Amino acid sequence: MKLSYEGLKDRSAWEQAGVRLPAFNCREMCADTENSPTWVHFGAGNIFRGFIAKLQQELLEKKLVPGGIIAADTFDYDIIDKIYTPCDNMTLMVSLLPDGTMEREVIASIAQGLRAGNAYPEDMARLRAAFRSPSLQIASYTITEKGYALTNMNGEFFPVVLADFENGPERCAHAMSMTAALLWARFQAGGAPIAVVSMDNCSHNGEKLRSSVMTVVENWLEKGHVSQAFAAWVSDEAQVSFPWSMIDKITPRPAKAVEEALTRLGIESMAPIVTSKNTFIAPFVNAERPQYLVIEDRFPNGRPPLEEAGVYMTDRDTVNKTEKMKVTTCLNPLHTALAVYGCLLGYNSIAAEMKDPQLKALVEKIGYGEGIPVVVDPKIFSPMDFIHEVIDQRLPNPFIPDVPQRIATDTSQKIPIRFGETIKSYLSRPDLDVTTLTYIPLAIAGWLRYLTAADDQGKPMECSSDPMLGALQEQLSAVSLGNPASAPDGALTPILSNPALFAVNLCEVGLAGKIGGMLREMLAGPGAVRDTLKKYLG
Repeated sequence: MKLSYEGLKDRSAWEQAGVRLPAFNCREMCADTENSPTWVHFGAGNIFRGFIAKLQQELLEKKLVPGGIIAADTFDYDIIDKIYTPCDNMTLMVSLLPDGTMEREVIASIAQGLRAGNAYPEDMARLRAAFRSPSLQIASYTITEKGYALTNMNGEFFPVVLADFENGPERCAHAMSMTAALLWARFQAGGAPIAVVSMDNCSHNGEKLRSSVMTVVENWLEKGHVSQAFAAWVSDEAQVSFPWSMIDKITPRPAKAVEEALTRLGIESMAPIVTSKNTFIAPFVNAERPQYLVIEDRFPNGRPPLEEAGVYMTDRDTVNKTEKMKVTTCLNPLHTALAVYGCLLGYNSIAAEMKDPQLKALVEKIGYGEGIPVVVDPKIFSPMDFIHEVIDQRLPNPFIPDVPQRIATDTSQKIPIRFGETIKSYLSRPDLDVTTLTYIPLAIAGWLRYLTAADDQGKPMECSSDPMLGALQEQLSAVSLGNPASAPDGALTPILSNPALFAVNLCEVGLAGKIGGMLREMLAGPGAVRDTLKKYLG
């Protein structure tokens, strides 16, 4: 039982193992995609394989679309070579239910897996052919928020981007430059309309994508690589739209327990690999069942009937509200609080943290107590129902192998949205007093304590990667465990007054003193983090 077209021929063996197989002819799907492509997706990782590709699978099985998705990766080519190709681009999707059971399904809606890069001219030729096809409706992305960035923290263009500006469409390397180059190929082939859709988990994702693509186009125009007519075409959203979206599904790294369970069923070659880019990935995807995708319905060349697969198709304002609800109140702030305290307290499971009385109380206080009073209601579903599902079902699911160390990655980039926006909402409301906030400040103080790289027992602790980690730790270099006086308010001012970190100046709004006091309590000595949590949370 191998995950390949040949290996699926013995359908009865897979079905006896409790694996649901695709109800369409995979080879015919591939041929239809080749002849008339409609969807190209960039970012071949787990959220795509376990969520977005499954949407297209549902449409294929309902006979609502003929073809599948062309997947491309601009960063980690080992994913294509070592995961996609051996499995004929299929994925074994494993949904992990709170009762410990697993639902298993082969996702076979990916027609091609391509490496988007100059070193692979055949793959690039196939991508260009797809973009030249008038039938193409969507180019979508799950490349993480960093994938859209053209500049460093100082606003300076990355060297690869500067090289792309000089080299033009024929020899570019950055994902945003490749997007511009493929749009140039489409324009030259007649300029059929297209929707360019970010499905990444970041605020105003369509705006980020459009801004980066337009920056590349404008630099190419200035250097004579492209025409003014092309620049006008890309900037016209009646021709090239950049819809906004909100996505939500927890897809953690592959779990050993899932691999072993699949092996016991007789399914071969399920072992994960670590790619040369340090991606931990397997032929299977394990994930929770709950999932949400909300997309602004602006597709100038038509689109698949995604609403038939459970996608909310709506307007930009509603997308923005659902994203703000999730990211600023109902999920992401809770995740970040659990991440920093989970690392400090030695946890290696989010679900285990939810059994900790103080940590469970912390996320309840942040969510229900401080977030819900200023939550944005998108109307398409209830914020209270959403946060109840998160706290009562999703985060405590012991079979979701998610770890605080993963979620603690890039925390400096997340805090302005996850906590800063709620603080700003309190400042904007005359009926609310921002200085009454206690649990968001406690989460921020926990992050500062985390940055000292020592756990609650005083043992060295590795901090997760973060573009500002070095600079922040340098600013906190004088702070030491066992010496609360090493963190006077004045020493914390450069960090707490930085609106790039918190979306506001915490010194000016009256929260810096509270945060500094909480941090000093957590520096008292070994066990002080736990003692501080008990003080504020019982």
